[in-house]
Parts: sequence; C-alpha cells; structure tokens
Amino acid sequence: MITAVLTSVPAGRVTRRTVLKAGATLLLSVLAPLPAAAAQILAVRVWPAADYTRVTLENDSDLKTTHFVVSNPQRLVVDIEGLALNPTLKSLVAKIQSNDPYISQVRVGQNRPNVVRLVFDLKEEIKPQVFTLAPVGAYKHRLIFDLYPVKPVDPIAAMIEKGDWLRDPAAPIGKTELPAAPPAAAARAEAETPAVVVAKPELPTLAPARPAPAQKVARLITIVLDPGHGGEDPGALGASGSREKDIVLSIAKRLKFKLEELPNMRVMLTRDGDYFVPLGTRVDKARKVQADLFVSIHADAFVEPSARGSSVFVLSEKGASSSAARWLANKENLADAIGGVNLYGQDKQLASVLFDLSTTAQISDSLKLGKAVLGEIGGIARLHRGAVEQAGFAVLKAPDIPSILIETAFISNPEEEARLKDNGYQDQIADAITKGIRRYFANNPPMAKSRTM
Repeated sequence: MITAVLTSVPAGRVTRRTVLKAGATLLLSVLAPLPAAAAQILAVRVWPAADYTRVTLENDSDLKTTHFVVSNPQRLVVDIEGLALNPTLKSLVAKIQSNDPYISQVRVGQNRPNVVRLVFDLKEEIKPQVFTLAPVGAYKHRLIFDLYPVKPVDPIAAMIEKGDWLRDPAAPIGKTELPAAPPAAAARAEAETPAVVVAKPELPTLAPARPAPAQKVARLITIVLDPGHGGEDPGALGASGSREKDIVLSIAKRLKFKLEELPNMRVMLTRDGDYFVPLGTRVDKARKVQADLFVSIHADAFVEPSARGSSVFVLSEKGASSSAARWLANKENLADAIGGVNLYGQDKQLASVLFDLSTTAQISDSLKLGKAVLGEIGGIARLHRGAVEQAGFAVLKAPDIPSILIETAFISNPEEEARLKDNGYQDQIADAITKGIRRYFANNPPMAKSRTM
C-alpha cells in the first residue's frame, strides 16, 4: 500500500504521508488486544474421606468450568477454560490414592486450545459440586471438586462399622451405674451459680471405696468429639512447623479411646482423618446421632508468642465475655472460608435453625460441663484464665446439645508447642478431659431420649 502512495504523489508529500501511515499502523498494533495468557495451576491437592473426596486446584486467576457425569462406567468430566497443561496439573494423576472411596483414577489432557479436560474415573455414582473460592489467607484462587456419594454416609451406621459402639445397639441396654461425684464435688455442684469462675476441684476417684448412691442410666451415652480444622484448613501453625489440625486430631483419638473405656459410652469423631468438615456439618453430625455432649478441640495461636495457657469456651447469646474471646471466636468462625464451603450448596433453612434456636438451657448445661473440664485441666496445665469464657462460636450452636470448645494450649508459644507435640502431654490432656466429663455426668445424669438409636 505504501508503494502505491509513492507512485501517485510528489516526492515532497510522500515522506509525510508515509510517516503518518506508519505511525497509525504502529498505534493500531499497540492498541490491538493480545492473546490472553493461560492461567497457571500453582498446586493440586486431594483430600479423600468417607464423607466425600475433595480435589483442589489452586491457581493464579478465576477459572471457568463446565462439567457433566457419564454412566457405564461412572465418570466425571470437567473442562477448564483458559488453561494450558503444566507439570503441576499433570501431577494430579499421581495424587489419587488406591484407597480413595470414590475416585479410581484421573486422566488429564489438553482437550482443545486453551481448554484442559479432567476425567475422573469413579468407583460409584456420585453427586459432584464444582465451585470456585476467592483468595483468602495464604491461598490464591481455588477451583474445588467435591465428590459426594449419591446416598450420604449414615453417621450411626459408620459408628457401627468402625466399632465405635461398645455393644450391639439392638441388644437390651441394662442399667449401668455411673460413678457418683465425691461429696465435696457434689456440694459444690449444688451451690453453683451462673458465674463462670472455676475453683480447682478435687479429682474424683475412679472407684471410690464407699460411693454415694449411684445414678442409674438405662441407655448409652453418645459423645461427639470435634477435632478442629482439617484438609484445606491447617488451623494455627507453630514456629517449628507443627499444624493445629494434626495435633488436635491426635488428642481427639486419644480422648476417644479413654472415653470408650468408661461404661456405656460411645464416641464419634466429626473427622477421623485429614479432611475438611464445614462448621455447620460438624454440628449436624452431632444432632444426627443425638449426642449428649459435643466437645470441640483446638490449639490456637495468638499474635504474641508469649500468650499461653488452656481455655474452655461455651456459647454466648449476649456477646463475648472478653475481647480475647470475641477475637478467637471470629478467627475460628473463618474456618469455612479457609477450608472452603460451597455457599450455593448450603441449606440456609438448616443454618438458620442451628444459629437461632440456641437456648438458655443448652448454655447453662454447657457451662456446667465447661467448669468440670476446665477444673480438671487446671490440675495438669496452666490456665489462660481461671474461668469458662463465652463467645459466639458457630460450632457450639447446636440448640439441644451441651457444647464446649477446648483450647488445649497456644501452638504459637514455643514451649507450649513442644508440649502439644509430646505424646505424654497429649495423654494428660485427654485424661483431664475424660475426668471432667465423668464429673459432669456424675452430677448431671443424662435423661432418657425420645427414641432408641
């Protein structure tokens, strides 16, 4: 085109028009949109569990996906737009474990330019939830695949299968004696007021020589232990690299073993491995098994490494008992955002029930349980405060179950982190909680339930 201009105009005008033409061409080339850069997969993680399997793709931008399920054989097919294969994404193939309940293998390939296809070969029919999470905490954008079984896992059936029942629940349940509290403890229990200050109690003997008249129980007692965090949510981190989610799961398993040695006790864990359970689901699990108690176990961090000591918290209807309790509750309530909850898949009506129907009676019973447990922990560890504290912890909002949250120690304190990692100290904490629960039931025998499980 420039050559045509040169042959049709005088030389003096040619140079000027040529320069203008070339400048316009350069300007258009600068303003023209460039091909979009492909998103980069930064990390892939797989969290298999009996409840569901989660696959996480962490990336540097929000990804658009389409997915569909294919039968005979069962497969989940996912197309991700604006993505090119990289070694990190290819590593997903090797992360599928043979014991994964729902995925047998995954295939990854470039389906067409800028579109990657994932094909999950499934072991059974599933209901997938595919959603994205905005950056939060240490995480960038995340693309989540949650693979739920079509028939949800029955928590009671799971307890039976795992041997979490001390006896066949279908068999007649005879009357079993719970050890009564020592006279001094019983007197204190009768004199209790709504105040939450804890006096250090005398430890109950496991087999008193001359026990007071025993309470009669005609059914099993169900206790739900809730190891905090898990999976995508590591919880607080210690200076040496220890993770809260690992320590509290270990403590919960020790506590479960000790409680199951007591007569007519059965115990369920909200999670028994490294996977995330939403806060509402933890509460829902306890309600489905008609739990008598809910005990959430944590080991938190504070901005100052000097913070130390154990604490016990219960729900508050009127606000937190201290600014520290409020800060901690807000921090713990962020677990869903960090662990990753599909907001579009939540049952808003159920959430409303759990958050609005907490009763004064539940809080009163929770305070009694909290005092008993905190008093026992005070016998083997330093307490952060000598009183049960209250705040709006989402995980404590079952309206019909006495619920406490135990901060076993501050993982952010180097000395306490070392103790939390010690098997002997974990046993001591589990022993103290067990004794506190025994004391609570000795003074507050469980009532008959409306139906037999």
